[in-house]
Amino acid sequence: MITQREVIKLVLDGRRPPYTPWSFKFTKEPKEVLQRHYGSDDLDTVLGNHILNLGSDIGFFDDLGNDLFRDVFGVIWDRTIDKDIGNVTEPVLPEPTLAGYTFPDPKDERYFADIESETAAKPALFRCFQIGFSLYERAWTMRGMENFLMDMVLQPAFAHTLLDAVCDYNLAQIDKALEYDIDAVYFGDDWGQQHGLIMGYKHWKKFIFPRLERMYRRVREAGKYVMIHSCGDTDELFDDLIAIGLNSFNPFQPEVMDVYSLLEQYRGRLTFHGGLSMQRLLPFGTPAEVLAESQRLLSAGAAGSYIFSPSHSVEGDTPLENILTFAEAAQRQITL
Repeated sequence: MITQREVIKLVLDGRRPPYTPWSFKFTKEPKEVLQRHYGSDDLDTVLGNHILNLGSDIGFFDDLGNDLFRDVFGVIWDRTIDKDIGNVTEPVLPEPTLAGYTFPDPKDERYFADIESETAAKPALFRCFQIGFSLYERAWTMRGMENFLMDMVLQPAFAHTLLDAVCDYNLAQIDKALEYDIDAVYFGDDWGQQHGLIMGYKHWKKFIFPRLERMYRRVREAGKYVMIHSCGDTDELFDDLIAIGLNSFNPFQPEVMDVYSLLEQYRGRLTFHGGLSMQRLLPFGTPAEVLAESQRLLSAGAAGSYIFSPSHSVEGDTPLENILTFAEAAQRQITL
């Protein structure tokens, strides 16, 4: 019997799977709702997820009290409103210099502590080591978003220096992760907004692309897959990303791109993971509407190059009934 791990590999290799695979993520509130609903903390098993997410993607937080948390880079986050990640309170690099700043240890054992236990417990799942805030996002969280965007124009030497330092940190973490029996490295780094890129294509190509090329090459040379997450309108980058080794793109947002046209255009060259509307359909649609769109996406993915999922980690404004509807639609493929 074919395993979930093998099905994901078929899809990433551009081959036709026996069914459309799926893998879902959830923010804090809906995750807790589902755990209560199923009476289990292990959502991977009860939902039939195909991808096992490993590591600490953003970089574990120290609880400072009063809804304040500190990540390993020293950035303090306020979770008063957003309970999942939060908002940066102030930059740790108020000036365009790394003088006096020390990067954390990329090989901190806490990043890798769950790999062996999780893969032993769920050997049939595709193994994906996650690096969140993997380049641009790490830079702007340290420097401040407006500051870093201005650095690209006014302080380009510093912008290159900071991005190189982040890239070197990631490469060291990748090397350590590759000592384990993983299948892929997943990079999280939002470049898009609702219309176009945050920094524009010229600055993306100048500052972001060269570091991506280094990181993706390290993963592909080890015989592993490259998977990324970047919210927003980013489809203008797909050809560039494929050229440097990208295998899978998430979250594939239908509000900002034509998911069905792109799936046909890139099938066999790039696998898409996502596609089910998180902005409109899941929070505001009826279960019947969610079922209809889920079935359409699952049918479109039957020819390959697609992993079914909402177009982001499911948020707390999604009704439980809608979550159960898309999850059961996926599971029903292998019970019919």
